[in-house]
Amino acid sequence: MTPRERFCSVLEFRVPDDRMPMVEWAAWWDTTFSRWKTEGLPADMGWDESLRHFGLDPLVCIGAGGIGPDCPRATSHGGAIVRDEADYEAVLPHLYADATIEALLASAASLKERHDRGEIVIRLWLDGFFWFPRILLGIEPHLYAFHDQPALLHRINEDLTRFNLRAVEALFPVLKPDMVGFAEDMSYNHGPMLSERQFETFLAPYYRRLNPVIAGHGVRVLVDSDGDITRMAPWLLDVGIEGVYPLERQAGVDVAALRRQFPTLLMMGGYDKMVMPHGEAAMRAEFERLLPVMRGGGFIPSVDHQTPPGVSLENYRTYMALFREYAERAVRG
Repeated sequence: MTPRERFCSVLEFRVPDDRMPMVEWAAWWDTTFSRWKTEGLPADMGWDESLRHFGLDPLVCIGAGGIGPDCPRATSHGGAIVRDEADYEAVLPHLYADATIEALLASAASLKERHDRGEIVIRLWLDGFFWFPRILLGIEPHLYAFHDQPALLHRINEDLTRFNLRAVEALFPVLKPDMVGFAEDMSYNHGPMLSERQFETFLAPYYRRLNPVIAGHGVRVLVDSDGDITRMAPWLLDVGIEGVYPLERQAGVDVAALRRQFPTLLMMGGYDKMVMPHGEAAMRAEFERLLPVMRGGGFIPSVDHQTPPGVSLENYRTYMALFREYAERAVRG
């Protein structure tokens, strides 16, 4: 089977013929890769070559973010670009840019032949309705805005919905991605950063408009949210979100428990990156934990959020050898 066939089979709860997909949806940190180049990887090795070197199936992300290329940036991480309605009006000419959609179409055109042949899997990144207002308002002011500036939150998400629809309607006739992943990051290690009522008021109406359009093209819809999404999972399913990643083990996420509670939930990630520096036995035990869920379909195992720089090149090679072993065992029953 091709990488694309394997990936799509699992998203349909079908078992691939030969092995499970072997992807890194968000691979190693740049500092991890730099370390590996001091431990034997060629200094000039690039992204595509590294995937071939390790035997990974290529999962390529193309995106259409609401921040235009000439938009002012926050002066610090988590800082604000916009404080109020007047600021939003001022930056509006720099948001939801035609140039962003044109760049998306150019990326799609450059990848289309490989995608059509099944050589690569394509994930479309779209800004979500928690994530994007936070980029504009800043982390702390965004949380206050649910109470203090509800009209501004609704205006931003209305505009973002229209932009995301434009991106989907422009892209899908050219290239239909294998999944859409909404950037959200709206949980932490104790659960959601917003209440169910806030989700229903400020996010759900926009997902309910957008997700049926995506699903109508036969494309699976997932959300990228760090932290523990267990309590949030039914909210997501209710608005047409079909799956979640990266399922961070350090936040207490248990993919087996999620599967029991939500049998139709698509999942990607789940492999505890923190075991990787501790050798083969620890890594094998983690694959054993995931194996029953892998066999049930609808779950694509992957490091649960970028391989950190504490993982040596030898560690990672051991991980990849085990990954292939368990990817094959999962389809043998």
